[in-house]
Amino acid sequence: MLVAEVLSRLRSMQNPQTVAAMAKQGIVPRAALGLSNAQLRQVAEDIGIDRLIAQQLWASGIHDARVLASLVDDPERVTPKQMERWVRDFDNWALCDACCFNLFDKTPFAYAKAVAWSARKEEYVKRAAFSLVAALAAQDKKAPDSEFLRFFPIIRREAGDERPLVRKAIAWALKEIGKRNRSLRKLVTDTVKDLDQMEAKSAHWIASDVLKDLTAPAKPAAADTPSASQKPKSAARKPTASKKR
Repeated sequence: MLVAEVLSRLRSMQNPQTVAAMAKQGIVPRAALGLSNAQLRQVAEDIGIDRLIAQQLWASGIHDARVLASLVDDPERVTPKQMERWVRDFDNWALCDACCFNLFDKTPFAYAKAVAWSARKEEYVKRAAFSLVAALAAQDKKAPDSEFLRFFPIIRREAGDERPLVRKAIAWALKEIGKRNRSLRKLVTDTVKDLDQMEAKSAHWIASDVLKDLTAPAKPAAADTPSASQKPKSAARKPTASKKR
Protein backbone atom coordinates (compact mmCIF):
# COMPACT_ATOMS: atom_id res chain seq x y z
CA MET A 1 0.00 0.00 0.00
CA LEU A 2 1.32 3.46 -0.94
CA VAL A 3 1.06 6.40 1.43
CA ALA A 4 -0.86 8.33 -1.24
CA GLU A 5 -3.52 5.63 -1.14
CA VAL A 6 -3.68 5.78 2.63
CA LEU A 7 -4.02 9.57 2.71
CA SER A 8 -6.68 9.43 -0.02
CA ARG A 9 -8.60 6.92 2.06
CA LEU A 10 -8.33 9.06 5.18
CA ARG A 11 -9.54 12.15 3.33
CA SER A 12 -12.51 10.25 1.92
CA MET A 13 -13.71 9.64 5.49
CA GLN A 14 -13.19 13.14 6.87
CA ASN A 15 -15.88 14.50 9.18
CA PRO A 16 -15.97 18.26 9.89
CA GLN A 17 -18.42 17.73 12.75
CA THR A 18 -15.91 15.56 14.58
CA VAL A 19 -13.21 18.17 14.03
CA ALA A 20 -15.50 20.74 15.65
CA ALA A 21 -16.14 18.39 18.58
CA MET A 22 -12.40 17.89 18.98
CA ALA A 23 -11.91 21.65 19.27
CA LYS A 24 -14.37 21.73 22.18
CA GLN A 25 -12.09 19.25 23.97
CA GLY A 26 -9.05 21.42 23.40
CA ILE A 27 -7.76 19.35 20.49
CA VAL A 28 -6.89 21.92 17.84
CA PRO A 29 -4.19 20.51 15.54
CA ARG A 30 -2.89 22.38 12.54
CA ALA A 31 -4.77 19.99 10.24
CA ALA A 32 -7.37 17.34 11.10
CA LEU A 33 -9.88 15.16 9.27
CA GLY A 34 -11.99 14.03 12.21
CA LEU A 35 -11.72 10.27 11.77
CA SER A 36 -13.23 8.02 14.42
CA ASN A 37 -11.29 5.50 16.46
CA ALA A 38 -13.03 2.66 14.64
CA GLN A 39 -12.03 4.06 11.27
CA LEU A 40 -8.40 4.43 12.33
CA ARG A 41 -8.41 0.90 13.73
CA GLN A 42 -9.59 -0.51 10.45
CA VAL A 43 -7.04 1.39 8.39
CA ALA A 44 -4.23 0.34 10.75
CA GLU A 45 -5.25 -3.30 10.50
CA ASP A 46 -5.26 -3.09 6.72
CA ILE A 47 -1.79 -1.55 6.66
CA GLY A 48 -0.15 -3.70 9.31
CA ILE A 49 3.31 -2.74 10.59
CA ASP A 50 4.96 -0.53 7.99
CA ARG A 51 7.72 1.78 9.10
CA LEU A 52 8.06 3.60 5.77
CA ILE A 53 4.38 4.45 5.63
CA ALA A 54 4.51 5.54 9.29
CA GLN A 55 7.25 8.05 8.54
CA GLN A 56 5.41 9.38 5.50
CA LEU A 57 2.14 9.66 7.38
CA TRP A 58 3.86 11.66 10.10
CA ALA A 59 5.44 13.96 7.52
CA SER A 60 1.97 14.80 6.16
CA GLY A 61 1.29 16.96 9.23
CA ILE A 62 -2.31 15.74 9.40
CA HIS A 63 -3.43 14.87 12.94
CA ASP A 64 -5.28 11.69 11.98
CA ALA A 65 -2.40 10.51 9.80
CA ARG A 66 0.04 11.08 12.66
CA VAL A 67 -2.07 9.08 15.09
CA LEU A 68 -2.19 6.35 12.47
CA ALA A 69 1.59 6.59 12.10
CA SER A 70 1.99 5.83 15.78
CA LEU A 71 -0.10 2.71 15.28
CA VAL A 72 1.69 1.22 12.29
CA ASP A 73 5.30 2.10 13.11
CA ASP A 74 7.62 -0.60 14.43
CA PRO A 75 8.64 0.20 18.03
CA GLU A 76 11.70 -2.04 17.74
CA ARG A 77 13.07 0.21 14.99
CA VAL A 78 12.14 3.56 16.52
CA THR A 79 15.23 5.57 17.44
CA PRO A 80 15.76 8.22 20.13
CA LYS A 81 16.21 10.81 17.38
CA GLN A 82 12.82 9.93 15.92
CA MET A 83 11.20 10.24 19.33
CA GLU A 84 12.74 13.68 19.70
CA ARG A 85 11.52 14.76 16.27
CA TRP A 86 8.00 13.55 16.90
CA VAL A 87 7.68 14.97 20.40
CA ARG A 88 8.66 18.40 19.06
CA ASP A 89 5.81 18.12 16.55
CA PHE A 90 3.11 17.56 19.16
CA ASP A 91 0.50 20.31 18.85
CA ASN A 92 -2.28 18.86 21.02
CA TRP A 93 -2.71 16.56 24.01
CA ALA A 94 -4.52 13.82 22.08
CA LEU A 95 -1.63 13.25 19.68
CA CYS A 96 0.81 13.35 22.59
CA ASP A 97 -1.08 10.70 24.53
CA ALA A 98 -1.72 8.53 21.47
CA CYS A 99 1.97 8.36 20.61
CA CYS A 100 2.90 7.55 24.20
CA PHE A 101 0.34 4.74 24.50
CA ASN A 102 0.57 3.39 20.95
CA LEU A 103 4.29 3.48 20.29
CA PHE A 104 6.74 5.21 22.60
CA ASP A 105 6.09 2.97 25.60
CA LYS A 106 7.00 -0.09 23.46
CA THR A 107 10.48 1.22 22.64
CA PRO A 108 13.67 0.38 24.56
CA PHE A 109 14.10 4.09 25.32
CA ALA A 110 10.75 4.71 27.00
CA TYR A 111 11.87 5.04 30.62
CA ALA A 112 14.93 7.12 29.78
CA LYS A 113 12.88 9.49 27.61
CA ALA A 114 10.26 9.92 30.32
CA VAL A 115 12.98 10.99 32.74
CA ALA A 116 14.64 13.32 30.23
CA TRP A 117 11.44 14.93 28.99
CA SER A 118 10.22 15.61 32.53
CA ALA A 119 12.93 18.27 32.85
CA ARG A 120 12.05 20.01 29.59
CA LYS A 121 10.13 23.30 29.52
CA GLU A 122 7.97 22.75 26.42
CA GLU A 123 4.39 22.02 27.47
CA TYR A 124 3.74 19.02 25.23
CA VAL A 125 7.19 17.56 25.82
CA LYS A 126 6.68 17.69 29.58
CA ARG A 127 3.18 16.26 29.20
CA ALA A 128 4.67 13.48 27.08
CA ALA A 129 6.98 12.58 29.96
CA PHE A 130 4.12 11.88 32.32
CA SER A 131 1.76 10.45 29.70
CA LEU A 132 4.57 8.03 28.93
CA VAL A 133 4.87 7.13 32.61
CA ALA A 134 1.11 6.50 32.67
CA ALA A 135 1.40 4.32 29.56
CA LEU A 136 4.29 2.32 31.02
CA ALA A 137 2.50 1.84 34.32
CA ALA A 138 -0.66 0.68 32.56
CA GLN A 139 0.88 -1.49 29.88
CA ASP A 140 4.37 -2.68 30.85
CA LYS A 141 3.08 -5.50 33.03
CA LYS A 142 6.47 -7.16 33.51
CA ALA A 143 8.32 -4.08 34.73
CA PRO A 144 9.65 -4.27 38.31
CA ASP A 145 8.64 -1.65 40.84
CA SER A 146 12.13 -0.19 40.67
CA GLU A 147 11.39 1.18 37.20
CA PHE A 148 8.74 3.45 38.72
CA LEU A 149 10.50 4.44 41.93
CA ARG A 150 12.64 6.90 39.98
CA PHE A 151 9.55 8.92 39.05
CA PHE A 152 8.40 9.82 42.56
CA PRO A 153 11.07 12.50 43.17
CA ILE A 154 10.52 13.76 39.62
CA ILE A 155 6.80 14.09 40.28
CA ARG A 156 7.48 16.04 43.46
CA ARG A 157 9.86 18.28 41.53
CA GLU A 158 7.41 19.01 38.73
CA ALA A 159 4.16 19.17 40.71
CA GLY A 160 4.41 22.96 40.86
CA ASP A 161 3.83 23.30 37.10
CA GLU A 162 0.52 25.16 36.87
CA ARG A 163 -0.22 24.27 33.25
CA PRO A 164 -3.38 22.11 33.17
CA LEU A 165 -2.08 19.70 30.55
CA VAL A 166 1.01 19.01 32.65
CA ARG A 167 -0.63 18.68 36.06
CA LYS A 168 -3.32 16.39 34.63
CA ALA A 169 -0.66 14.14 33.12
CA ILE A 170 1.20 14.02 36.45
CA ALA A 171 -2.00 12.99 38.22
CA TRP A 172 -2.66 10.42 35.52
CA ALA A 173 0.81 8.93 35.97
CA LEU A 174 0.34 8.64 39.74
CA LYS A 175 -3.04 6.97 39.31
CA GLU A 176 -1.67 4.37 36.92
CA ILE A 177 1.36 3.65 39.10
CA GLY A 178 -0.92 3.20 42.10
CA LYS A 179 -2.98 0.61 40.25
CA ARG A 180 -0.02 -1.73 39.77
CA ASN A 181 0.20 -3.19 43.28
CA ARG A 182 -0.22 -2.42 46.98
CA SER A 183 3.39 -1.39 47.50
CA LEU A 184 3.30 1.24 44.77
CA ARG A 185 -0.15 2.34 45.87
CA LYS A 186 1.29 3.05 49.32
CA LEU A 187 4.08 5.13 47.77
CA VAL A 188 1.53 7.03 45.69
CA THR A 189 -0.51 7.74 48.82
CA ASP A 190 2.58 9.01 50.64
CA THR A 191 3.51 11.18 47.66
CA VAL A 192 0.02 12.65 47.52
CA LYS A 193 0.34 13.64 51.20
CA ASP A 194 3.63 15.36 50.43
CA LEU A 195 2.13 17.21 47.47
CA ASP A 196 -0.74 18.43 49.60
CA GLN A 197 1.77 20.14 51.89
CA MET A 198 3.33 22.12 49.06
CA GLU A 199 2.47 25.76 48.41
CA ALA A 200 1.77 25.37 44.69
CA LYS A 201 -1.91 25.23 43.76
CA SER A 202 -1.17 22.67 41.09
CA ALA A 203 0.32 20.31 43.68
CA HIS A 204 -2.87 20.57 45.76
CA TRP A 205 -4.95 19.91 42.63
CA ILE A 206 -2.89 16.81 41.79
CA ALA A 207 -3.17 15.53 45.35
CA SER A 208 -6.94 16.02 45.39
CA ASP A 209 -7.44 14.42 41.99
CA VAL A 210 -5.33 11.36 42.77
CA LEU A 211 -6.83 10.94 46.25
CA LYS A 212 -10.29 10.99 44.73
CA ASP A 213 -9.25 8.16 42.42
CA LEU A 214 -7.56 6.15 45.19
CA THR A 215 -10.61 6.32 47.45
CA ALA A 216 -13.23 5.69 44.75
CA PRO A 217 -15.26 2.48 45.18
CA ALA A 218 -14.07 -0.38 43.01
CA LYS A 219 -16.03 -0.72 39.79
CA PRO A 220 -17.84 -3.98 38.98
CA ALA A 221 -15.71 -6.32 36.88
CA ALA A 222 -18.04 -6.02 33.89
CA ALA A 223 -17.55 -2.26 33.83
CA ASP A 224 -13.85 -2.36 34.58
CA THR A 225 -12.82 -1.98 30.94
CA PRO A 226 -9.91 0.30 29.95
CA SER A 227 -10.75 3.32 27.89
CA ALA A 228 -9.68 3.39 24.27
CA SER A 229 -6.60 5.40 25.19
CA GLN A 230 -5.45 2.85 27.73
CA LYS A 231 -6.12 -0.50 26.06
CA PRO A 232 -2.92 -2.50 25.55
CA LYS A 233 -2.49 -3.23 21.88
CA SER A 234 -2.58 -6.76 20.55
CA ALA A 235 0.01 -8.14 18.19
CA ALA A 236 -2.04 -6.60 15.40
CA ARG A 237 -1.31 -3.16 16.91
CA LYS A 238 -4.90 -1.94 17.04
CA PRO A 239 -5.19 1.84 17.36
CA THR A 240 -5.74 3.47 20.70
CA ALA A 241 -7.12 6.96 20.90
CA SER A 242 -6.72 9.30 23.83
CA LYS A 243 -9.57 10.33 26.02
CA LYS A 244 -9.68 13.84 27.38
CA ARG A 245 -7.13 14.61 30.08
